[in-house]
Parts: sequence; C-alpha cells; structure tokens
Amino acid sequence: MSGLPAALDSIPILGVAFQLIGYVLSNLQFISNTTVAVAVPITLAALCGVLCERSGVVNIGLEGIMLTAAFVGWVVAAAAAGALGSGTPLPYFGITLPLVIGLIAALLAGMAVSLLHAWLAISLRIDQIISGTIINIGAAGFTGYMYSLISSQSLVGAGQFQKFVVPAGVVDIPVIGWLINAIFDQGPVGLLTIFLVIVLQVMLFRSRWGLRTRASGEHPRAAETVGIDVIRLRYRNVVASGALAALGGVWLSMEQTGNFNAGMTQGRGFIGLAAMIVGRWTPLGAFGAALLFASVTGLSQSLTISHPTGDLGNLINGVPGEFWEALPYIITIVVLAGLIGRSIAPAADGQPYERESAS
Repeated sequence: MSGLPAALDSIPILGVAFQLIGYVLSNLQFISNTTVAVAVPITLAALCGVLCERSGVVNIGLEGIMLTAAFVGWVVAAAAAGALGSGTPLPYFGITLPLVIGLIAALLAGMAVSLLHAWLAISLRIDQIISGTIINIGAAGFTGYMYSLISSQSLVGAGQFQKFVVPAGVVDIPVIGWLINAIFDQGPVGLLTIFLVIVLQVMLFRSRWGLRTRASGEHPRAAETVGIDVIRLRYRNVVASGALAALGGVWLSMEQTGNFNAGMTQGRGFIGLAAMIVGRWTPLGAFGAALLFASVTGLSQSLTISHPTGDLGNLINGVPGEFWEALPYIITIVVLAGLIGRSIAPAADGQPYERESAS
C-alpha cells in the first residue's frame, strides 16, 4: 500500500491530478481558512444583491457601496483614534471605541449610497443599470481622490479587528477540526457574515417580510392589491441592503488590512453579483457560490506560498503568475456562461413600478 501513491502519481496526465489532490489534502487547513476569509466580502455583496433583486431592484453598484464604506470606515476610525486615543482593546476581536465609531460610519455611508440608488431607481425610475454604474464610477473617483489628499497628511489608521483564536484542542479534533477552524478563525465581520446568511435564508422564505419581499419582486401589481406598499418595501430593502455591502467594505479596510487603498475592492462586488446568480437569488446558494469562487484564490495562494514538487511543481512553474490572479475571474465567467438560461431572476427584477392613479 505504501507504493500506491507513487504509482498513481506516475500515471501520465492523471498522475498530475492525483498529485494535486494530495497537495490539497496536505494543505487543507490553509486553503480552507483562506477560502472562507476571501468569501466574506463576496458573500456580503451577494446578500446585498439578493435583498435588492428579490424586491425587484437591480443593484450593480455593489462595488461602489463597498468602496465608499471601506474608505469612510477607515478614515473616520483613524480620525476618532486621533481625537480620542486608541483606547484599550476588548479581550475579543481587539475591539476599540475608534473602530466601533468607524464601523457605524461605514454602515451609514453604505446605506446613504443605497438610498441614492433607491431614489434614482424607484422614485425617478431611471435605468437601474445606469444608476449602479454611476455609483461605481463616482465612488471610485471620490475615494481615490480623497485618499490621495489624506495620504499626503500621513494619517495613521486605528488598527483592525482581530480574528477569534480557536482553541488548539478544537483544531485537533479528527475529521472536523479543520472545518471548525476555517469557519471560526475569522474576525467579527466574518463570523457575522455566516450568521447573516442563515438568518436571511430563514427570513426570506419563512417570514411575512420574506413573503412580501418575494411578492414585490415577482408581481408588484398583485402585491399592491393585497395591501403591500411596494414602493416603501423596495426603499426599505434597498437601503438595508446597503449595510450588508458596507460590511464587505469594513472587512476589507478594518478587518483584513487595517488600511485603505484606492480600488481595493478589486471586482469583489461584481463577483458577488455572479455568486448571487449562481446561487439562484438565495442567501445559502450565494454563500456556496462565493465559497466556490474563493476556493480558487485559496488554492492559488497556497500554490504560491507552499510550492508543490514533482510533475505538479514543474507544471506550476510554467504558468505565469498573472494567470493565478486572473483565475477567479475566469472561473466566474465560465460558471456564469454555463448557467445562462438556467438561473431565472425574479419576474419583476429591474422593472420600475408605478402605482395606478386612483381615478
């Protein structure tokens, strides 16, 4: 039996696949931890999209909302730390008063940008794709310009939220220890994301609010006839969804790095939209799709840090580094192309709604 792995690895072509499987199993802890972490902002963006589109409003401005929240949260937390001092971190997650203030500011900023999109899309009834595009372009320009001004002042950040340290005894549990560590080895935003996925899945399909939301996205005219205020519900859901996308921005600037960089979202908002579509407009499905896309990043980072040997290593050496950076986007396009015509959006998604006159 000891010679079986070597025999499998020596098989032409298939041997490389067996080597890759062995490599993944030997580096499972790192890959799984990285996958869950990378999936956090993608999932939050996808949840924002689910909440909007289940209500009947297309929101492709997720990238802009995340970027705005990332900048506002970081700069407000830094300003608060300068005015109030860093303070003593709490025992868990390294929470300080400036970080909390920055978090609140980021959530309010995300909701404000979403309110702008709701006003343009629902009240003015302009094209919702154009509205989202305006938000993305405006946020990229605004945050980039403001950061260039602030960076010249040498503003010092307020630090970052810390990860929860999983006890060693739990990590060493056979079979499931790696999974528990991957799920809980996160900061507060990462852990909250998993909680939100479960709560929104239940609320969307097992609550009165969820039924009204889905009715507004499927047949708003019929929903209005049974007493549902479609306009108000869409406004409420779109604004609330801004807080979800804002959490994705908070994760980037206040949990992952503790700093802000222009354009740091790097397309995560658009990948979140893809995860929403692949997940068929459900929170759990979107989370699963986000994990799928993030697993590519986890594997590519592992291959970079812990280089494999043998034929697999030789094959990796011949692949340009830029390929691994582009691979998550390539996988996203391939998966979406395979789902065209199979994943059906809510019937009234993207259709402006206007009440009939009383006369």
